[in-house]
Amino acid sequence: MSNEDKKIKIVFFGTPEFAVASLDRLLKDGWDVAAVVTMPDKIAGRGHKLIESDVKKYAVEHGLRVLQPEKLKASEFVDELRSIGADLFIVIAFRMLPEVVWGMPRLGTFNLHASLLPRYRGAAPLNWAVINGDTETGVTTFFLKHEIDTGDIIEQRKVEILPTDNVGDVHDRLMELGADMVAHTVSDIAAGNVTPQPQPEGEFIPAPKIFKETCRIDWAQSAVKIHNLIRGLSPYPAAWCEMEEMRSRGKYSDVKIYQSALISDMPEDSLKLHNDLKPGEVYVTKDRLFVKSGDGMLEIVSLQPAGKKRMDADAFLRGYTPVLFR
Repeated sequence: MSNEDKKIKIVFFGTPEFAVASLDRLLKDGWDVAAVVTMPDKIAGRGHKLIESDVKKYAVEHGLRVLQPEKLKASEFVDELRSIGADLFIVIAFRMLPEVVWGMPRLGTFNLHASLLPRYRGAAPLNWAVINGDTETGVTTFFLKHEIDTGDIIEQRKVEILPTDNVGDVHDRLMELGADMVAHTVSDIAAGNVTPQPQPEGEFIPAPKIFKETCRIDWAQSAVKIHNLIRGLSPYPAAWCEMEEMRSRGKYSDVKIYQSALISDMPEDSLKLHNDLKPGEVYVTKDRLFVKSGDGMLEIVSLQPAGKKRMDADAFLRGYTPVLFR
């Protein structure tokens, strides 16, 4: 790629850490990022502190122009964006753009999506891939069009989801893989070397935004389904349920569960006992915690009671006597 080719102007749209790796790669490769568009700052927490997005923090540290529109169709924002005269827009983990924005640059607007389109379309493809027990995922770059996540594919790369992975592990691998692919996609677009392909027809899997109720564990589900839900929500936002303790029967408190294990070495007497338990009922050995699921027992390895720090099951059992998770 010649320095002449790298003179194209880019506007980068993104918000979370996942997008920062790609922005960093573009700057290190010498591309002209004329501006960064990210979410407006939020007021959050007990101290009502102003929270800036990860992308904004990075952009400010590197002296980049930052735009934070409340409304993407607002004439003031559209006019300011047009005045930059960018050749290419790049979108990573941002809001859905209106056509007046994504149709603006002469080289188009492409998105980095954390799945192998068209398999997962929506806001949380990474979480749902792990929740659904997939053994493979990847990243896709594609040009934007009207319907969300339906544009023509530029490039795809795959990565394995290991049985021990949680969504945080997969996120970190895809973040780096995605940054490399974004850099490659920009080079190809600048050089006129792209031949986008329409997405295959057929069914896709929705990957909607994760809400609190999405994260609630239903102990009547199979052990494998619960285990995958926990993996797919760890370390953030985390699967959760309510817990009843021996010393406070009839009272429940929330508990987040970060890590579980499918049973492979449960004591023989415990295996006999679990047939008499109902989903959500707890069985405890000296330093291990098991919960009955719809089809067997699931071991809880790491969890966080309300108001406490995350801890392993051994530490948890020194302070709590759970009898039921619901």
